[in-house]
Amino acid sequence: MTAAGSRFLFLGTGTSAGVPMIACSCPVCTSTDPRDQRLRTAAAVQFVDATGQDRIVLLDAGPDLRQQALRARLTRCDAVLLTHNHVDHVFGIDELRRFNAVMKAPIDLWADDHTMESLQRIYRHIFEKQNNVNDSFVATLIPQRITQAMVQSATPIVVHGATFTPIPLLHGRLPVLGFRIDVPKPANVNDAAWPFPLAYCTDVSAFPPEAWPRLTNLRTLVLDALRDRSHPTHLTLEQAVNVADRIGARSTYFIHMAHDLPHEETQARLPESMFLAHDGLVLG
Repeated sequence: MTAAGSRFLFLGTGTSAGVPMIACSCPVCTSTDPRDQRLRTAAAVQFVDATGQDRIVLLDAGPDLRQQALRARLTRCDAVLLTHNHVDHVFGIDELRRFNAVMKAPIDLWADDHTMESLQRIYRHIFEKQNNVNDSFVATLIPQRITQAMVQSATPIVVHGATFTPIPLLHGRLPVLGFRIDVPKPANVNDAAWPFPLAYCTDVSAFPPEAWPRLTNLRTLVLDALRDRSHPTHLTLEQAVNVADRIGARSTYFIHMAHDLPHEETQARLPESMFLAHDGLVLG
């Protein structure tokens, strides 16, 4: 962690199939540029709380979580905030059990009603542990509902002093969540490198009117940009650039890229304050 003790980690920046994709020999999937290798999209917020304790909050827990945690050397997980219930964002939840074992503590799992109901159906061995045939090693999670009232009123989720305010988004016709993230800034921090407040908006194709007030005065915007061709449930790169222009964050980082966007070539055509994120990138 940095001397200031807070940073934002891009654990994965790829679309649901990942990059390289299985059985694809396109120039991006066969690229030797490590920035073209994209695990499924996820992120982590690391900070030090008021007591001096290191904290880590995960944004989504996709099928690559184990590999991502090992690469980023994550040693704890204090909470998980889920954007929606799709496989590429939640099918790593079983891996959370290792953090339980290390911390000897349960983990808060925050999700909206639709996502939580899906998880409780899929992960019955976790949420109905008492019905397992064997006393298996499963994750110990505390379900925390992000209610519609919380989303409508912009009620922040507070995790050890950091706040995560839900942002309503549309992923095609599916309502999903983004998060505005605010972390208390230590007095000795390098202000130029401080990435918060940061808005995390993955898997988005449209912004409801009530989302825009939560996207003001940002230092960092993290935004879906799937590819150049249109898609019914994701922003194209051009659409994402236009949204980023409207929001006007100091810096914008695009995520959830398919194999259509080679890193170096795509970066060369982006505006000065906008960047393709890549796996392992750290802000702060």
